Amino acid sequence: MSDSPAAKIPDVIPECEHCRKPQPLCICDSVTPLENRLSLLILQHPQEQDRALGTARLAAMHFEDAAVQVGLSWPSLNKLLGQQVDPSRWAVLYLGSAKAADLATDRVVVALDRKGEMADDQRGLLRDIEGVIVLDGTWSQAKALWWRNAWMLKCQRVILNPPRSSRYGKLRREPRRDGLSTIEAAGMLIADLEKRPDIEAALNASFERMLAKYRDVQATMPELTDRPKPKRDYRRRKKPR
Repeated sequence: MSDSPAAKIPDVIPECEHCRKPQPLCICDSVTPLENRLSLLILQHPQEQDRALGTARLAAMHFEDAAVQVGLSWPSLNKLLGQQVDPSRWAVLYLGSAKAADLATDRVVVALDRKGEMADDQRGLLRDIEGVIVLDGTWSQAKALWWRNAWMLKCQRVILNPPRSSRYGKLRREPRRDGLSTIEAAGMLIADLEKRPDIEAALNASFERMLAKYRDVQATMPELTDRPKPKRDYRRRKKPR
């Protein structure tokens, strides 16, 4: 999740039908889906579909039970999934002001109460989780998804306590130090809840391969790189007399 603009890529560059990335950035041939107990649902803002540096579809490809839905709002979690589920047994990665670093805890995944504070029964709240929801987009886009889908209030809010900053580094600017890419967040969240460190390792390794490819083509294919927005002159202009 980042505030940088999506890369503008000419249509002449072939696109992978699976990850939707330009072929020079595709790493699908190295991805083997993992069996996962917790379902993964990624909700992507329509304007976030960054084919160069986005990771939503790449993250979903790593799991046997995962889906990406693009849109702004949905009537319910049941409608999204096409089946009846208990929203309270689904965790949503929360985008509020709470930060794990401020909560004096060494937990990787922290459950929050309705006030956005660290909940008392961490083990009990997270033990019966059946699926996780990750919002994909810039910080403002992800918050728009949160506010447009009131049914998320029925889900268990969680935040992450990453031991390091995002592997994006200087490629994408994160508004907060604990901001992660979607693939990093999904890997960390599911790996911790399932007690499967191999999950996080696999997703991070794929992310590193994708970033390596991106850096390799920056010099030879500049059309694949993000371009900074032109600076605007906000000084008040004098009206002609």
